Amino acid sequence: MSDSFKVMEGAEDFYFQGNNVGVLVIHGFTGSTQSMRFLGEKLAEEGFTVYGPRLKGHGTAPEDMEQSGYREWIKSVGEGLEVLNKTCDQIFVTGLSMGGTLTLYVAEHANAGRIKGIMPINAAVHMPELIESYESLKDTDTQFVEGIGSDIKKEGIEELAYDQTPVKSMKEIIALSMIVRGNLEKITAPALVFSSTTDHVVPPENSREIYDSISSEDCELVKLDNSYHVATLDNDKELIAEKCAAFVHRLRTK
Repeated sequence: MSDSFKVMEGAEDFYFQGNNVGVLVIHGFTGSTQSMRFLGEKLAEEGFTVYGPRLKGHGTAPEDMEQSGYREWIKSVGEGLEVLNKTCDQIFVTGLSMGGTLTLYVAEHANAGRIKGIMPINAAVHMPELIESYESLKDTDTQFVEGIGSDIKKEGIEELAYDQTPVKSMKEIIALSMIVRGNLEKITAPALVFSSTTDHVVPPENSREIYDSISSEDCELVKLDNSYHVATLDNDKELIAEKCAAFVHRLRTK
């Protein structure tokens, strides 16, 4: 069914061939690859092979998104890893919002040492307001609610995201977040956790919980004081790119 929906300009997958170090770059819930392209390009400039997959049901239309669920989003990420595995023997993963949640999922399910490092950005593991909203809507005829995109502090910048959120999809991200939250202690990969101090979509407490709960010995929490939720398009996007590049350079095997 999703084949009948056209991919929006700017929401396509992106791939940059580089060396044997691969970085998977994952966008967020109702968003698109546009939100991660700047980070992807900066990592590619460092010589890394970078892939930004479009998650199933995203970058097209809200009606398309409600036909897919978290299992399909996990599958999209798995297919992205397969792309990188073709030419890379060292893999890093980064993601924004639900992309960060999926980054954590990968780290929870990877074989020891398979993932060299993770860089979740404003990742979601527990969103009480979203849960409350879904509970109030799930038994109604409401199909869509107002979108959550473009929570950006910098003026004049817009995220390429849906202007409506499917109620069905709210259930899916809640389920994914609960699964990931329950397995955080399984994560042992080095982690660079980014957290906007002001975030109107995912409570900043999420990043603190991630930082406190994972078992990684090599772990840093980076506060983003000048950005809102979509930090990869906001005032701190250069800082994020610099930190991520340094993190990968430090941990890659020469």
